[in-house]
Amino acid sequence: MAEVVSPIPGTFYRKPNPDAAPFVEIGSIVTEDTTVCLVEVMKTFNEIKAGAKGKITNIHVENEDFVNPGDVLFTIS
Repeated sequence: MAEVVSPIPGTFYRKPNPDAAPFVEIGSIVTEDTTVCLVEVMKTFNEIKAGAKGKITNIHVENEDFVNPGDVLFTIS
Protein backbone atom coordinates (compact mmCIF):
# COMPACT_ATOMS: atom_id res chain seq x y z
CA MET A 1 0.00 0.00 0.00
CA ALA A 2 1.21 3.51 -0.81
CA GLU A 3 -0.06 6.98 -0.04
CA VAL A 4 0.03 10.03 -2.26
CA VAL A 5 0.70 13.07 -0.08
CA SER A 6 0.63 16.74 -0.89
CA PRO A 7 4.14 18.15 -1.28
CA ILE A 8 2.91 21.75 -0.94
CA PRO A 9 0.11 23.77 0.64
CA GLY A 10 -2.70 24.81 -1.66
CA THR A 11 -6.09 24.04 -3.14
CA PHE A 12 -6.70 20.43 -4.21
CA TYR A 13 -8.38 19.84 -7.57
CA ARG A 14 -9.51 16.41 -8.80
CA LYS A 15 -10.13 17.68 -12.36
CA PRO A 16 -8.02 19.63 -14.87
CA ASN A 17 -10.97 22.03 -15.37
CA PRO A 18 -14.57 22.29 -14.07
CA ASP A 19 -16.09 20.55 -17.11
CA ALA A 20 -13.61 17.66 -17.27
CA ALA A 21 -13.73 14.22 -15.69
CA PRO A 22 -11.59 13.65 -12.56
CA PHE A 23 -8.00 12.54 -13.15
CA VAL A 24 -8.69 9.32 -11.19
CA GLU A 25 -11.55 7.61 -9.37
CA ILE A 26 -11.61 4.83 -6.79
CA GLY A 27 -10.65 1.73 -8.75
CA SER A 28 -8.46 3.58 -11.29
CA ILE A 29 -5.21 1.80 -12.14
CA VAL A 30 -2.19 4.12 -11.94
CA THR A 31 1.55 4.05 -12.58
CA GLU A 32 4.25 6.17 -10.98
CA ASP A 33 3.81 8.88 -13.64
CA THR A 34 0.00 9.08 -13.63
CA THR A 35 -1.26 12.56 -12.76
CA VAL A 36 -3.80 12.09 -9.96
CA CYS A 37 -4.68 15.71 -9.13
CA LEU A 38 -3.60 19.34 -9.14
CA VAL A 39 -2.62 21.51 -6.19
CA GLU A 40 -2.91 25.23 -6.91
CA VAL A 41 -0.71 27.75 -5.16
CA MET A 42 -0.88 31.44 -6.10
CA LYS A 43 -2.48 30.69 -9.51
CA THR A 44 0.15 28.05 -10.34
CA PHE A 45 -1.31 24.58 -10.90
CA ASN A 46 1.08 21.81 -9.84
CA GLU A 47 0.50 18.29 -11.18
CA ILE A 48 0.72 15.64 -8.48
CA LYS A 49 1.85 12.21 -9.71
CA ALA A 50 0.86 8.88 -8.16
CA GLY A 51 4.46 7.89 -7.40
CA ALA A 52 3.49 4.20 -7.22
CA LYS A 53 1.83 1.47 -9.29
CA GLY A 54 -1.52 0.05 -8.26
CA LYS A 55 -5.19 0.82 -7.83
CA ILE A 56 -6.69 3.92 -6.17
CA THR A 57 -8.52 2.56 -3.12
CA ASN A 58 -9.31 5.76 -1.23
CA ILE A 59 -9.61 9.49 -1.92
CA HIS A 60 -9.03 11.35 1.35
CA VAL A 61 -9.95 14.94 0.40
CA GLU A 62 -12.79 16.66 -1.42
CA ASN A 63 -12.39 18.74 -4.56
CA GLU A 64 -11.34 22.33 -3.75
CA ASP A 65 -10.30 21.50 -0.17
CA PHE A 66 -7.19 23.25 1.16
CA VAL A 67 -4.33 20.81 1.78
CA ASN A 68 -1.06 21.13 3.68
CA PRO A 69 2.28 19.47 2.99
CA GLY A 70 2.10 15.85 4.14
CA ASP A 71 -1.69 15.58 3.94
CA VAL A 72 -2.70 12.20 2.49
CA LEU A 73 -4.59 12.69 -0.78
CA PHE A 74 -4.97 9.12 -2.09
CA THR A 75 -4.29 5.54 -1.04
CA ILE A 76 -2.93 3.13 -3.67
CA SER A 77 -3.00 -0.65 -3.18
